[in-house]
Amino acid sequence: MRALTWQGKRDVRVETVPDPRIEKPDDIIVRITSTGLCGSDLHLYELFGPFIDPGDILGHEPMGIVEEVGPDVTAFAPGDRVVIPFNVSCRDCYMCDQGLQSQCETTQVRERGSGASLFGYTKLYGQVPGAQAEFLRVPFGNKLPIKVPEGPPDDRYVYLSDVLPTAWQAVEYAAVPQGGSVTVLGLGPIGDMATRIAQHRGAGLVIGVDPVKERLTRASAHGVTCFDARMDGKDLAEAVRDLTGGRGTDAVIDAVGMEAHGSPFAKAAHWLTGLLPDAVAQPMMEKVGVDRMGALYAGIELVRRGGTLSISGVYGGAVSPMPLLTMFDKQIQVRMGQANVWRWVEDILPLLTDEDPLGVDTFKTHEMPLEDAPKAYAMFQAKEDGMVKTLLKP
Repeated sequence: MRALTWQGKRDVRVETVPDPRIEKPDDIIVRITSTGLCGSDLHLYELFGPFIDPGDILGHEPMGIVEEVGPDVTAFAPGDRVVIPFNVSCRDCYMCDQGLQSQCETTQVRERGSGASLFGYTKLYGQVPGAQAEFLRVPFGNKLPIKVPEGPPDDRYVYLSDVLPTAWQAVEYAAVPQGGSVTVLGLGPIGDMATRIAQHRGAGLVIGVDPVKERLTRASAHGVTCFDARMDGKDLAEAVRDLTGGRGTDAVIDAVGMEAHGSPFAKAAHWLTGLLPDAVAQPMMEKVGVDRMGALYAGIELVRRGGTLSISGVYGGAVSPMPLLTMFDKQIQVRMGQANVWRWVEDILPLLTDEDPLGVDTFKTHEMPLEDAPKAYAMFQAKEDGMVKTLLKP
């Protein structure tokens, strides 16, 4: 089959690799019809090389058609249409029963001290072959896939794999009161969708912050009050407080993470880490702070006293400095973590209708063949051509 493989920093290639096969009795094989390019894929493209091997298959936002099932699979049959969550979770263990599929005890990567395995995402999360490919082996074939109806195009459902549950959890964790206010930092796929979900769930004021003009224009068209992230930090804080009685918003969602524009030192740390041998870079990333913290610091500044900071952006450094004195003084509540996809499926599926309240049918900005995936990665990292969400078609 054809699949997108990692070969080095900013070097991904579509190659012919062996087809996946049934390895366990409850596996299924899915023929991928659409697979998304995620902001967190850029972390692999740019920074996490020490934890990836050349030839690893990337991608974790797929949907498609069941091609083959193992002998123990009874819930699905060839021809069924399914979305595959990016968490590899059994849905039977203690953590899955708590709605914490991202902490699945069956697939936790204990040797790395990490949570549940993820499709297409480094040794830290199980090094499971990814979904930017023609076919995908899916374990837990009776429980993990999400069955979706025939008829509507893939765009209606593919975001159930990651974008929708990640953005939904970000808003849930933000605990925005009815009629309240929220600032969303970063208007990439997750941030953009979080603004829509916050509005749908009753937020009275949704503010979006991003340095990319096209993203600000896109969010403004959906009723979001937008500010350019390149503003001076004090001016941005003043502008937000002017809209919120001088307090700041009830909640802030950080949908940026380590890709934030900010500290020149942290940018240099990213660059330096990418030059080091894996044996040196791995412990550095696991034990030293190498993150660009601009968005996180902005969130702490913009949230009102007693408000909530919800972090869905991924951070990579284990010891990145946190302004704990300010956080304590402002009595900020913080919630964060990988999205628990199945926890939110029943809330989201009823919204994926012809009425399309979240705008999923028109959410993508680009559609490209899988063979053009290297070009798509380069464009997405450079934020070219207004790219927010790209679907790859194997």
